[in-house]
Amino acid sequence: MDDRELDELATLTGALLGALEALAFIGRRLNPPDLPDLMGRVGRPEDALREALRKLSDWQGPAIVLRAQLDEAGSAVLSGFDELRAAVETGDALRAFRGLRQAPLALEALYPLAAVLPPVNRFFLEPAMRGDAALQGRFGTPAAHTGVMHAGGEPGARGGFSLYVPEYYTPERTWPLVVALHGGSGNGRTFLWSWLRAARSHGAIVAAPTAMGQTWALSGPDLDTPNLTRILLEIDARWRLDPGRLLLTGLSDGGTFSYVSGLEPASPFTHLAPVAAAFHPMLAQMADADRLRSLPIHVVHGALDWMFPVDMARSAVGALKSAGAEVAYREMGDLAHTYPTEMSGEILRWLEARPRPAPG
Repeated sequence: MDDRELDELATLTGALLGALEALAFIGRRLNPPDLPDLMGRVGRPEDALREALRKLSDWQGPAIVLRAQLDEAGSAVLSGFDELRAAVETGDALRAFRGLRQAPLALEALYPLAAVLPPVNRFFLEPAMRGDAALQGRFGTPAAHTGVMHAGGEPGARGGFSLYVPEYYTPERTWPLVVALHGGSGNGRTFLWSWLRAARSHGAIVAAPTAMGQTWALSGPDLDTPNLTRILLEIDARWRLDPGRLLLTGLSDGGTFSYVSGLEPASPFTHLAPVAAAFHPMLAQMADADRLRSLPIHVVHGALDWMFPVDMARSAVGALKSAGAEVAYREMGDLAHTYPTEMSGEILRWLEARPRPAPG
């Protein structure tokens, strides 16, 4: 690689990662009325990215093998910013949400380069762990059947799932499993990225299923619970799971379904972590008393949640504690109805500290 291409690669990587961090900043703090202010706070990181991408077509040396993935990731980020800018101009909040959906597509395109570009490797770790050289070195030679993969048809297909297994997986130890359920309009392919940094950093396997229907089975026949059990068994047959650390979590409709399915007497999950979820006290009243007794549940909710007001979470915590569950509650004053990715690591630390016997 000549000096020019090396310099351009460094510039492009920096611009791309910076723009991705800006998208994450907006997504984490998005409350639709605040979007103009958020856009003002991040400035225009897409301008530097657009200029750096323009030079990709001139690459001729070894860096050319990186071009397709950098271009795909960069183009997704630019599309995301275009939608966000249009949302500010038109007042159409749906365009903002469409724009933010480009971020996980960019992450998916970029992730394979973590194995060859140290800045990308560090980017996919939690910020507090990016200085850990030993951890970074563990990704150099991936074990077989590790990394990001998909099962059950095309990525994001109904009833299928996306999976992350840490590249340093070894069968000589057991590994916690997180089954993370997307929100009502999402899919497992994109929701996986809410957990990837934490899973890489702390050593956990993450499965992100896609609902059988348009959203999780919150009414009518429940086809999702048997599918979740099937997915868990499929993963357990191939990788060595910790039977005392099987977490069911989810966002919004996914969080609500983690209550509905996870409180079933036959649920195989040892821990629950609903985020921004709806809850009715009847869920606790109707749940099996033995299932609820000492069940670890980590509830996360935003004080600014405009879809499911925070009083709903406070009610859930009271009802679950009264029923005998072991409840941790994190109320976030600056969170609206979105997923706080920094909580993934905190939930994993909570899970690590509270192993319990597998149900049944």
